[in-house]
Amino acid sequence: MSEHAKGPASGHPEPVSDQLSEHHIEAQTSLVERALRTLKAGDAFAVLDTNGDCGSIPDSPEGLFFQDTRYLSQLELRLDGRRPLLLGSAIQDDNAALTVDLTNPDIRPGEDDALPRDIIALNRTKFLWQGVLYERIGLRNYDPQRRVFRLECRFDADFRDLFEVRGMQRPHRGTTSVKVLPPDRVVFTYEGLDGMVRQTMLRFEPWPTRLETHRIVYEMALEPGERRSVLVTIACERLESGQSPSAEEANFLRGFRDTRRALRAATGEMTRIETSNDLFNEVLARSASDMYMLVTPTEYGLYPYAGIPWYSTVFGRDGIITAMMLLWTDPSIARGVLRYLAATQATDIDPDADAQPGKILHERRLGEMAQLGEVPFKRYYGTIDATPLFLMLAGQYYDCTGDRATLEAIWPNIESALRWCDEFGDRDGDGFVEYYRETDKGLANQGWKDSHDSIFHADGSGAEGPIALCEVQAYVFAAKRAAARLARSLHRHDLAARLAGEAEALRERFEATFWCEELGTYALALDGAKRPCRVRTSNAGHALFAGIASPDRARRVAATLMSPDSFSGWGIRTVAVGEARYNPISYHNGSVWPHDNGMIALGMMRYDLKEEAARICKAMFEVAAYQELHRLPELFCGFTRRRHQGPTAYPVACSPQAWAAATPFATLAATLGLVLDWEDNEVRFHDPILPDFLNEVVIDKLRLGRSELDLRLHRHGRDVTLNVLKRTGDARILLSK
Repeated sequence: MSEHAKGPASGHPEPVSDQLSEHHIEAQTSLVERALRTLKAGDAFAVLDTNGDCGSIPDSPEGLFFQDTRYLSQLELRLDGRRPLLLGSAIQDDNAALTVDLTNPDIRPGEDDALPRDIIALNRTKFLWQGVLYERIGLRNYDPQRRVFRLECRFDADFRDLFEVRGMQRPHRGTTSVKVLPPDRVVFTYEGLDGMVRQTMLRFEPWPTRLETHRIVYEMALEPGERRSVLVTIACERLESGQSPSAEEANFLRGFRDTRRALRAATGEMTRIETSNDLFNEVLARSASDMYMLVTPTEYGLYPYAGIPWYSTVFGRDGIITAMMLLWTDPSIARGVLRYLAATQATDIDPDADAQPGKILHERRLGEMAQLGEVPFKRYYGTIDATPLFLMLAGQYYDCTGDRATLEAIWPNIESALRWCDEFGDRDGDGFVEYYRETDKGLANQGWKDSHDSIFHADGSGAEGPIALCEVQAYVFAAKRAAARLARSLHRHDLAARLAGEAEALRERFEATFWCEELGTYALALDGAKRPCRVRTSNAGHALFAGIASPDRARRVAATLMSPDSFSGWGIRTVAVGEARYNPISYHNGSVWPHDNGMIALGMMRYDLKEEAARICKAMFEVAAYQELHRLPELFCGFTRRRHQGPTAYPVACSPQAWAAATPFATLAATLGLVLDWEDNEVRFHDPILPDFLNEVVIDKLRLGRSELDLRLHRHGRDVTLNVLKRTGDARILLSK
């Protein structure tokens, strides 16, 4: 999901460029150099420092963003011109708000009006709701005498497109203006080259002593023990030319109440999990909170935005995989993803968008650069795997829920996606689905490892396209099997038989072409000359996830993935040690991605490789335990685990990230062998094991059809017992070996 793109237009063999692409994320500052705090609601998110400020360091991703544009680039609180001292800073457990405790530094020491340190307490509470950043600044004088000081807030709005924040340069921009609206408001306005007007309105209550274009000042005088509050609202609006701004006044208490209600409503149907390990409970709770912060209501249902700060928008692949991992805890997310992607499925051929009829969306952007075509991501389809993954998710969702209304609503989209796989996905007719981009603006590599250098041969040379990725063939196999099951449920038996036959034929071709006996795994890809890329990578693990691998080869792939060259001790590397382009600090060539490990663990469950799945589950837990907030990042470096040290961070990894947040739920389900089968009305635990850091798992509100179950699994050595604590409905519960 790196939005890389560089190289010649397709239609000819396309070498993978060794130069960085124009959409590369420039690491001018590391996201892990200092702690950051993130808030998100809807299409808005904020990246703040621990003081609750933003913009104090140049070229950072801090700020308030709305629809892929930074609406606030500076917000700094000062007390008599000095930065307050930090006492504590915490995102609330449900991610609803940021709370920061501060105090005054020594001010004017030695003078008659000196303000000694630690006598004025400041408490900042910040949250986002419907495009507005709310803040309450509480002040209290703990000194036994009256204290006078100046509270100042500095601010600015640069209206930079997210891609500019990431490092891209633009030859031309629109115009920015700022206006003071006494007694309590300042308005920044950006008239974009796309004809849109973007506006940031700051409002202060009570009225400040001084109101200027880039700062406000309160002259404060607090009696002993006196409390005072300042309320700040920062509203973001994107307007058509000539459209009037909203007249509705933002209200702090009403906004906070509505935020809480929305969170309760969003999480009300989620399955709850409690274990014997308090720290793992914290990991699960943080993952759930992150997930529902990233989940965004759309007109088609809930959709998990991919990650903050770079990917807070719809991504097809990310949304699908996240929904797959969470199917057993909240299938409503899968329903929203399916309906959204069905509604935005391509219907025409558009080379600039890499679109063909039936193809599933890769990415949607609302910023100025996307609207103008300066980046191709306004509605972009340059992904080879989202279409078969969409079909897989449709099958998995129906298997778990039996939701016939959704199946019938998206069935035309399923048929269109199948046609795309056969016609546009396999243009040379060799039975494999390949990618190449339609123009030189699109992504050169279009699998999940979409870096410019991620597809290569054993000698390190870049693979020339069109490229047939290992995992994509596995996805197409699973997609056709899923579509066959769905067709059968709609009584389209001839189509079901044809699709099942095509899946089996693909499996045979895949085994014959991709298997590398000397490596004990499947090739990374086939290049345009049909030469295998004989490289040990994590991609082969997705063959287990999709079920295309034969049982014997699945076990050999698992052994390769769990060997020291691939398994770092913290997880499975994207590329094994010893391969030509192995680099543990790279984005895709030796790093460790939690979602990749989660998918592989689910694949190992499919082949009864529970011990291996449990090792992955434990590794992901231990990674999270070392992270601030116990939050799994998008990725981390692939260095071999060292005693008494945690994993090494990747400098520009998103955190939170949707599919990383979903990973603990996937790895836990993998160790439990959990399968929800709506057709047979069964909840199955096939040969479950619990990792050694867990003695017990309690699952509340596990749903299947009209049944709701509370269950307890307890470990006795290698064995696991199952108790039914509560049951409504007639679903059967099976524990099998």
